[in-house]
Amino acid sequence: MLVKRIFYSYAKALNRLHRTPSGSKPTTSDYTDVTLFDPRPLGRNFSSEANHPLDEGQKPVTVSLYHMKKIIKASSTVLGESVEGPTCIQTVCPVCHIVPGVEGKCNTDTIRSKIFVNKTTGNFTCSSCQYLGRWDHIEKFFPPYSRMPKAVQELRKLRDAFLELKGEHTGTVGPVPGDAIAVDTLERARDVIRLLSLENINPETLVTVHASWNQKRGELFIPLVDVEDRPIGYKTLHMGSDGEICERTVPETNASGLIYLRCSPSNPGTKAKDLSQTNAILVLNVLDLLALGSVKLNATAVCLPHGLKTLPQQCLPGLERFQRLTLWFNYDTAGWDTARNYAKKLDERRCLFVRPTDQHPTPYRALLEGALEPKAILTKAQPILHQSITTFRSLRQDVLSDLQNIDKVQGVKWKRYPTLNKLLKGHRKGELTVVTGPTGCGKTTFMSDYSLDLAQQGVSTLWGSFEIRNTRLAVTLLRQMVGRPLDENLSEFEQWADAFERLPIYFMTFHGQQPIKIVMEAIEHAQYVHDIQHVIIDNLQFMMGVLDETKHLDRYWKQDAIIAAFRTFATKRNCHVTLVIHPRKERDTDELTTSSIFGGAKASQEADNVLIIQDKRLTSVRGKKYLQIAKNRYSGDLGIMPLDFDKASLSYAQRKKKPDGEDGGPSAGSNEGPARVSVDLTVRRAF
Repeated sequence: MLVKRIFYSYAKALNRLHRTPSGSKPTTSDYTDVTLFDPRPLGRNFSSEANHPLDEGQKPVTVSLYHMKKIIKASSTVLGESVEGPTCIQTVCPVCHIVPGVEGKCNTDTIRSKIFVNKTTGNFTCSSCQYLGRWDHIEKFFPPYSRMPKAVQELRKLRDAFLELKGEHTGTVGPVPGDAIAVDTLERARDVIRLLSLENINPETLVTVHASWNQKRGELFIPLVDVEDRPIGYKTLHMGSDGEICERTVPETNASGLIYLRCSPSNPGTKAKDLSQTNAILVLNVLDLLALGSVKLNATAVCLPHGLKTLPQQCLPGLERFQRLTLWFNYDTAGWDTARNYAKKLDERRCLFVRPTDQHPTPYRALLEGALEPKAILTKAQPILHQSITTFRSLRQDVLSDLQNIDKVQGVKWKRYPTLNKLLKGHRKGELTVVTGPTGCGKTTFMSDYSLDLAQQGVSTLWGSFEIRNTRLAVTLLRQMVGRPLDENLSEFEQWADAFERLPIYFMTFHGQQPIKIVMEAIEHAQYVHDIQHVIIDNLQFMMGVLDETKHLDRYWKQDAIIAAFRTFATKRNCHVTLVIHPRKERDTDELTTSSIFGGAKASQEADNVLIIQDKRLTSVRGKKYLQIAKNRYSGDLGIMPLDFDKASLSYAQRKKKPDGEDGGPSAGSNEGPARVSVDLTVRRAF
């Protein structure tokens, strides 16, 4: 902590001495000085970022791409020419390469001191230690800089503090266990394939990916490598008790490595151009990677570290050298949606997609079935980018995919609210949901329970709580997860807090009224970095009426503009947005309708779903509280869901009816114990 304080104090002092960039024009993507996540919730960081502190590399970018290019280009006389790729700018690290005030280079191993600056977020990744930092931490080290003795002295102290801080927060390296034996012979590879029942897999692929085998545990280890081809983690395969192949990644979050497998060319003896250095096929699991290695393709197969969960930005430098990327994901709508989101990170202009249909199965399934060659499926890959005008022929495969995967199209099912599954069918990406209800009816409590249910099923959630503090919200979420008050069971806090940390839930640190521009920039940054699938804004009125330039505008017009911004974001980024909006003040005896939502008619018109909490307990002796589905654009089913509040768990979860004489257990949706590490079931034997 002392080093960090010194680092930031020197940063402030040096900023006064450092040159002021001229000519850089502000753009709409420039972010203000806003911290995206609260660094002090409940004594712990409620985030999935395990390898790096939240204040390193998590802040939205504060400069434009033009400014970053200008600074890097100005240092080319000392550091050499930079290389701009589809997603990153590659250059030599000025901290490791140069000592301020000393002529010449301090590090002769320039390959080990490369940094990759992300063109979207401004964060940089060190190729040597996988350290993820912010642009404003390294910008001041790019030459030329002031040669005044005082400035040089301050810069050298700042460099020493930076290197020490960098050493403390390097990326987590998970080496392959030492008791594993390298699979370096074809005979040993055949034995492993036989033990794991990997049908039709070429033994040479296991040797090529430098796999290792643990005979005692029956586990196969395949290393993840970084951009410099150094092992920094691994994936494991083992046979489950039900005969399924189970896959796990180490480290569990923010793994920055990939698995590369250069596929054999079709005709090695011909003089055909080798495209394996420029063309890559991205898959989600090791079995698909090994299946592609068993097929004669002129490309490199690449396995992503976390499948459909997330694509860390630390992985992007490892894909910079490829000019064309073919994304071959699961043949369902979830895989298709993820492919489209990943393409925005990878640069859509170089991405092709294998459309998810029954005729386009995943590589390993195609290899087992044998009905269609993987090479033939690859020839049908298409770009996702359509022109402004399209035809049904271009949409035909998308329509077929939706019809064949109707359950996946309906979205993620709730486990705590089966009635919502019957009415809304599921939680779908790209939709806008409006939740309203009278003051004090429990909108925030319901939404926290509602979002926790989805987060426990892997839906990455970003909470924007403008009405209550993040600490209080985290206490509510934790209590709903446990199912009972933790203040009476403090000895269990660490156990449950560790389980909660593994959930993909993030918090914005805004509180009170905020301009919509700042909020949208933070949301877009989080969606890019953390692959957010569900954004919750509680509530909309707190973002209104703070901009000086709009203080004379109509209040309803401003609310419509905010709703339009969220509607555009949900559609463009394929992310579900839930807005909590207070209703107009009406008589307590009257039921709320879609016309009761505060503001104009745009909120109910733009929304795909409108949920209204009706509370009749104060106006009727036998009054009840229930959730009314007043609009459902997907299926059109409308109805109500009773809301029975359990004070112990702060949950509205619908509890299953118990037979007579049976003791009631915990409420539906609560966990019996901490969440265990999820294991990806990559293939099922019974197709």
